[in-house]
Amino acid sequence: MTYAYAADAVAEVAATTEALFDCLDDQASLGAHMEKPSAMMLGGRMIYQLDAAQGRAAGAVIRMRGNILWLKISVEEVVVERTRPLRKTWETRGRPVLLIIGSYRMGFEIEAAGPRQRLRVFISYDHPASIVGGMLAKLLAGAYARWCVTRMTDEARRHFS
Repeated sequence: MTYAYAADAVAEVAATTEALFDCLDDQASLGAHMEKPSAMMLGGRMIYQLDAAQGRAAGAVIRMRGNILWLKISVEEVVVERTRPLRKTWETRGRPVLLIIGSYRMGFEIEAAGPRQRLRVFISYDHPASIVGGMLAKLLAGAYARWCVTRMTDEARRHFS
């Protein structure tokens, strides 16, 4: 599937490729920024529900639900690629009930670079199908997508500092 919009963030991380991959492979930890109320979440938060594979295998299912303002939101993701210790990708399944972005494909790549690894976190996404979501997306989706990928690279860097 192709998406209309994209964002990514790159960081150098002082860790082995294996240690960095294992840190990022923990889906709930990777998305911890979504579980805390913040301005970018408009005061809302998400709760993770993982299947038996805990997001650590191709085909693993990750569900998130929560609220933003007065609206209930939810999304189901599936891990579509997991190549330890270099790459993992997941994407939405079905029709997500989100406010700022719609369907998406997200993941990370690690490039071995000696004692510091080059980490790239990326997201490709569409705007939501709803009229309100489409209007909000025009204003906020780019900033939100950049915030998400930057938070993930920053957390990885902090974890190993």
